[in-house]
Amino acid sequence: MLTPFFKYKILLASQSPRRQMLLSHSGFETKIIKIDVEEDFDAALKAHEIPVYLAQKKNVAYSEALNENEILVTADTIVWLGDEVLNKPLNMDEAAAMLKRISGQMHTVYTAVCMRSNVFTKTFYDESEVYFNTLSDEMIAYYLENFKPLDKAGAYGIQEFIGYVGIKKIEGCYYNVMGFPVSKFVQELGAFES
Repeated sequence: MLTPFFKYKILLASQSPRRQMLLSHSGFETKIIKIDVEEDFDAALKAHEIPVYLAQKKNVAYSEALNENEILVTADTIVWLGDEVLNKPLNMDEAAAMLKRISGQMHTVYTAVCMRSNVFTKTFYDESEVYFNTLSDEMIAYYLENFKPLDKAGAYGIQEFIGYVGIKKIEGCYYNVMGFPVSKFVQELGAFES
């Protein structure tokens, strides 16, 4: 059953299974499309500016015409620790280093979403503060051996083992940390309905 309050079909330009699941479970009719974009950005960008830039960059890279009932959705999620971005790790050693850095610390997760119809474009972001307990070397090793940290910003998934045992508290949206702030997305869609 599709969500009764939204008439548009979502073209989701994301390979993230978590984003796909969240939209599907929220009742949206979703078609997955592929966009190849280099996820590089100016080092002068900070915090929420990075995912906003990348979400918009991905969106404009899609050049096909949109039908009247379609909205293209692109998104990007980063982990911001101190004054530095923790992107997806390149290998397991980098993943281990990231998990050691966030251990016992608070970091901020930013997700930006860019939405475009054939007449209108809107970008927003959400932020969540995530407080981690201290992670033992054994916890980190278990996570790296049994899960897939390389496709996740900051090398962890909140919905997996390391999130279960490591996270002390969250201030903000849980689903934002998963990679898509569904509730805020639904609110922002109102701009397309007016």
